[in-house]
Amino acid sequence: MHRARIVLKQIVPLKPHLGLDRLAPWCYPAEGAVACLWGSQRNQKRHYNAPVATEPFLNGSSSAYVEEMYNAWLRDPKSVHVSWDSFFRSTSAGAAPGQAYSPPPSLAQPQRNTVPMSALAPFIGGGHSSLSSHVDEKVIDDHLAVQAIIRSYQIRGHHIAELDPLGISSADLDEKHPPELLYTTYAFDRVRSTTYSDLQKKVDSLMAQEKDMDRVFKLPSTTFIGGKEKALPLREILNRLENAYCRHIGVEFMFINSLEQCNWIRQKFETPGIMEVDNEQKRLNLARLTRATGFEAFLARKWSSEKRFGLEGCEILIPAMKQIIDKSTELGVESIVMGMPHRGRLNVLANVCRKPLEQIFTQFAALEAADDGSGDVKYHLGTYIERLNRVTNKNIRLAVVANPSHLEAVDPVVQGKTRAEQFYRGDGEGKKVMSMLLHGDAAFCGQGIVYETFHLADLPDYTTHGTIHIVVNNQIGFTTDPRHSRSSPYCTDVARVVNAPIFHVNSDDPESVMHVCNVAAEWRSTFHKDVVVDIVCYRRNGHNEIDEPMFTQPLMYRKIRSTKSGLDKYADRLISEGVVTPEEVKDVRDKYDKICEEAYTNARKETHIKYKDWLDSPWSGFFEGKDPLKVSPTGLKEDTLVHIGKRFSSPPPNAAEFVIHKGLERIMKARMEMVENRTVDWALGEAMAFGSLLKEGIHVRLSGQDVERGTFSHRHHVLHHQNVDKATYRPLCFLYPDQAPYTVCNSSLSEFGVLGFELGYSMTNPNALVCWEAQFGDFNNTAQCIIDQFISSGQAKWVRQSGLVMLNPHGLEGMGPEHSSARVERFLQMSSDDPDYFPPESEEFAVRQLHDINWIVANCSTPANYFHILRRQIALPFRKPLILLTPKSLLRHPEAKSSFDLMVEGTEFLRLIPEEGAATQNPDNVKKVVFCSGKVFYDLRKARDEKKLSNDIAIARVEQISPFPFDLVKKECAKYPNASLVWAQEEHKNQGPWTYVQPRFSTALNDTRDIAYAGRPTAASPATGSKMTHLRELNQLVEEALAL
Repeated sequence: MHRARIVLKQIVPLKPHLGLDRLAPWCYPAEGAVACLWGSQRNQKRHYNAPVATEPFLNGSSSAYVEEMYNAWLRDPKSVHVSWDSFFRSTSAGAAPGQAYSPPPSLAQPQRNTVPMSALAPFIGGGHSSLSSHVDEKVIDDHLAVQAIIRSYQIRGHHIAELDPLGISSADLDEKHPPELLYTTYAFDRVRSTTYSDLQKKVDSLMAQEKDMDRVFKLPSTTFIGGKEKALPLREILNRLENAYCRHIGVEFMFINSLEQCNWIRQKFETPGIMEVDNEQKRLNLARLTRATGFEAFLARKWSSEKRFGLEGCEILIPAMKQIIDKSTELGVESIVMGMPHRGRLNVLANVCRKPLEQIFTQFAALEAADDGSGDVKYHLGTYIERLNRVTNKNIRLAVVANPSHLEAVDPVVQGKTRAEQFYRGDGEGKKVMSMLLHGDAAFCGQGIVYETFHLADLPDYTTHGTIHIVVNNQIGFTTDPRHSRSSPYCTDVARVVNAPIFHVNSDDPESVMHVCNVAAEWRSTFHKDVVVDIVCYRRNGHNEIDEPMFTQPLMYRKIRSTKSGLDKYADRLISEGVVTPEEVKDVRDKYDKICEEAYTNARKETHIKYKDWLDSPWSGFFEGKDPLKVSPTGLKEDTLVHIGKRFSSPPPNAAEFVIHKGLERIMKARMEMVENRTVDWALGEAMAFGSLLKEGIHVRLSGQDVERGTFSHRHHVLHHQNVDKATYRPLCFLYPDQAPYTVCNSSLSEFGVLGFELGYSMTNPNALVCWEAQFGDFNNTAQCIIDQFISSGQAKWVRQSGLVMLNPHGLEGMGPEHSSARVERFLQMSSDDPDYFPPESEEFAVRQLHDINWIVANCSTPANYFHILRRQIALPFRKPLILLTPKSLLRHPEAKSSFDLMVEGTEFLRLIPEEGAATQNPDNVKKVVFCSGKVFYDLRKARDEKKLSNDIAIARVEQISPFPFDLVKKECAKYPNASLVWAQEEHKNQGPWTYVQPRFSTALNDTRDIAYAGRPTAASPATGSKMTHLRELNQLVEEALAL
């Protein structure tokens, strides 16, 4: 219909009454109606003049002039202008009202996707003069039909492409042939309900006669099948469309809403000869395929009963990845970050990254580790390699990120690491660093994290400027048939949400695979957008090498066992083409087998495995020359605090033009007053921590939902002009002329994806403070997979450190069960310190604890402590994740403020804040010591003061819960020898820190004193939804904690 409208627009000036509103009746006349386009042949009555209303140039004042022209024309037609001659000839010939006038031809170029009617002249016979009076409607219909055919192949051709190497199923789960591509299904006498179907009927009519196949048709501008030819016979048009879209490549791209991008893809697949490959490339394909196949065969021979999740059935993945790397390096890429599942991982490490084979083979031996950590199975390990690309003769850095068995969980981690590398290289367009993600078919459509990751693709502060996705489409998920594991036609349909083109390809056609890989690399380089290569293959073994697939897929595996390998098929083809000889094929196989045997012999001499050989993110120069137990100071000069505080509290420099919200003016004025009074609240303390690190050259990145303003409207790191859209000012970006960059960015509404992204970002460079903030701490469990599999255990499994900071707003304040608890008990339960072990006391006690633990869990109660713990993340000689419980009501609590005296030089983070009031004057008389953490301290202190128990009860705050401050707890308890001990918390008894701290108190006190519990009873829900119940519970826990 679009094409018909374009043609109609060209015709409307010739026939004004035929408006666009009459498009359908014109294209598809009713049964028995007679088409009348250029002039009716039925009505032979002569007309010597035309009704005034139908001709735009006729009116009362022009009648005398027209009559004069008419009389002159009657005497001599050549005496008047050709336009008058044409008009009078048409009226004399019986032109219907409104048809006599024919405007002169335009000298302007035709619009895009349109052609002048004169261009059809060669295809309708006769001279040019016939165009104005006797063009047959069928000619236009036939050209429209040809355009419809071409478009149908572009849109639907992938549905009938031969994609399955087994030949037993359709990649789109639909065995039916799309009707647009089946001409014989349309009967002339069948009534069609849509105009598009009517057009298909005409297509069928066009195909019905053999003579039509040899008719020449002009090609539209939306196809490149003609090459330099502007017109082709119908038979050749269909042949070329079949070759482009229906052989071993299925291209999905017509949903992309950019004509430029669609035409670019058409050109890459339709241009004649575009897929021709020279013999040198064919031999390279064969050599790479031989290595990939040989590696799996060698492992199967040496370790037949070991799980290795081999690549048999999709060995073409290795040449495909290498082709993408070759083309990308040729286009300027210098570093590629890869993420992948376990299938084929060892082959990728060996043949794509060229990891020394000895290191891979030692993973199969039961050897002790030479370094710390618990390690991981061989098919989860990552690596980092810098090597020469022999094809392009350029250096390339390849990193495969370590990952757990949780499929697709590594996707956002790879994207974050890639984005960080681009940032530190100043690669703002992604020309030097790119990411490549490998997927399985079942996981790609089944795991929600894929969708979350895709939706980071075009966000300004998260984009990696295009990712190349490769799907190893085994057409099965473990034992599950695709028809039971997805509702979409293809496993790749999720990629359509970001307008990523999808190239399906048959794995048994290496040259087609290489072509789509080249196109994918070029697409990413040209448009900096995601692209998907779907390699349709099979899995020769079960889910792993010792699994029996015949239990659940007997027919498929019967077919697989009778199918020759992709290597054998390709070798036979090249031998038949005369490209290689059988001897050469054997020689290549034998050479690689010899390489594997030599590496195997060397591997047997190894006595230990080294986890650090598998590090995916090395920090060169970070650990060298440092005292591993020396922490840099975190206090600052007061001048620095004042400078940052004043800059942060000031309006933009062009305040007269930049209109900020009146409420913000009050907030900034209050901040300035605090600076002048030498105090800070939570937001100001955070800004001073960030600003001082920026001054020291440390990049700071704060990411998460609504972090620019802050969930609780306390941060305001981005000021918005109230009258100008998108005009913003970021005070922390303008503290010092030579400061490090500061990034604060609101994320998509995702926890799993964004936390994974920030983790990847933090892995790249240790000299950066990367923070992720949950909207409420309760929502961090949506990212539980990242927390459990990566943050908590990443260093132990993969010797990979991260200084990521998780900010989790936490506190029971009557806001209901989903806005109260960051589930601190889960973080503490995963902490790796031993509850029964009191480390030897020394000057390095605190830092040694930090060095040995897997992460830090803290619940700060003062802005100064928050300031110090953020700065300590960078001051440490190593990196550990920091899990911070952050306040809500304390953000504006008048007592939750800190003096500069607690932040200047000589001050530091306080793991435990002891009692500082009247109870310290006479400690022997203190009857009770209450230990607590976080916000509940202010409730307890207020109630104690109201009850006038300040001399009887001491309250100590455990700020760093894990690793547990054994030494400071022991010291604080010793101060009050006659006091009873109680742990008070606002969380329920089976939640919060209680179950973590209870055994550790016993260890700290050597079981000499008991500690009681004061708090809410056990519960299934984190908090009540009733405000009254909340207040009653709070009063009860305070009463219980302070009872003497």
